[in-house]
Amino acid sequence: MISAIVFLLLLAASVWLFSKNVHKIRRNILLGKALDRSDNPALRWKTMLLVAIGQGKMFTRPLSAAMHILVYVGFVLINIEVLEMLVDGAFNTHRAFSVLGGFYNFLIGFFEILALGVFIGVVVFWLRRNVVKVKRFLNAELNGWPRFDANAILITEMVLMSALMLMNGADQNLQARGNEHYVQAGSFPVSSFFAPMMSGLSDGTLIFIERFCWWLHIIGIFAFLNYLPYSKHLHILLAFPNTYYSNLKAKGEINTLDSVTDVVAPNFDPAYQAKTDPNNPQRFGVKDVLDLNWKNLLDAYTCTECGRCTSACPQNITGKKLSPRKIMMDTRDRLEEVGKNMDKNKGVFVEDGKSLLGDYINSEEIWACNTCNACVQECPVNIDPLAIIIEMRRYLVMEQSQSPAELNGMFANIENNSAPWQFSPADRANWIQD
Repeated sequence: MISAIVFLLLLAASVWLFSKNVHKIRRNILLGKALDRSDNPALRWKTMLLVAIGQGKMFTRPLSAAMHILVYVGFVLINIEVLEMLVDGAFNTHRAFSVLGGFYNFLIGFFEILALGVFIGVVVFWLRRNVVKVKRFLNAELNGWPRFDANAILITEMVLMSALMLMNGADQNLQARGNEHYVQAGSFPVSSFFAPMMSGLSDGTLIFIERFCWWLHIIGIFAFLNYLPYSKHLHILLAFPNTYYSNLKAKGEINTLDSVTDVVAPNFDPAYQAKTDPNNPQRFGVKDVLDLNWKNLLDAYTCTECGRCTSACPQNITGKKLSPRKIMMDTRDRLEEVGKNMDKNKGVFVEDGKSLLGDYINSEEIWACNTCNACVQECPVNIDPLAIIIEMRRYLVMEQSQSPAELNGMFANIENNSAPWQFSPADRANWIQD
């Protein structure tokens, strides 16, 4: 009875803390400007199905895809067994789903095989990061917390899968001895290899091992749930809405500013209706996270920090300072800072003298980008770093008049000659004379 009460208290506290953190993240995302992504729902559902659930973009790197899908499927399906553990904890039962009979035995056996696959998968991922040292995991933006975060989760998953196997091994021995409370149920194709090593232990020791591993797994699940909001692994949840709200336009199609269109369009169409309020002028481009739209901010929280974007970026490959992954990580870090500022000031942001552009991301980074969309194409969850880069460029050019000399020359030519080239429009067709 005491065990059930402790379990329920832990469950309630875990759910409450998780809900509180989810509320903060939702509030932070909605600090972004409005953006309509309600068009073409059929295509959006299809995109989410293929990219988030089917992980279609992972297969550009087959080994990573195979391991990731194994861990992903294992994580999802093993949660069915975790659900049984939650029921057992709440009602002080043992293998509550064993009423399913032979199908239950199949499920437990299948889950054990998946657990072994998950263990192998996370070991491979850990080795790739720390022994093989794949290049995209060595970038400076991963130093400190991001590197610790990735390794902590991998090690935690190893521990949880090991605890599951040891729990089932002890359980199997107790079932074979006909111990009270340990009903005969389940098939154990993997943990049966561990069971003989524990066969000489007393009932009390076996019960301690089984209960210790059970509590370790439960507490690990609750801890992981509340660790998610602070981790890159939040993409486990946000990948689905992020892919649903993907930009469906052709890559390379850059949006225009309504505030600029409202000035230019009436010259060509007297019936044009302005989309912005002239009495409430908006900043051109992006200086800080509050200038971004909510999808940009959702992108930042969804970033998996996998580095596929950066490893595909031609500018990064050739030694430029630009890293699309860092752009997303910096955006998320600044947004978190703004959120904490609001928490301290009763939900109101108090100017802190900082901004995303300048304090987190510098102009050298964003001007290095050649807008090729390689990062957008490569991202496994349809994040768009380029959208943020372009908006920060707009701010520098249109608000600060800060742009490279090469661009200033082009701008002058467009203004004077209606083309990027430095000759008169009247001479534009002279080349056909030759």
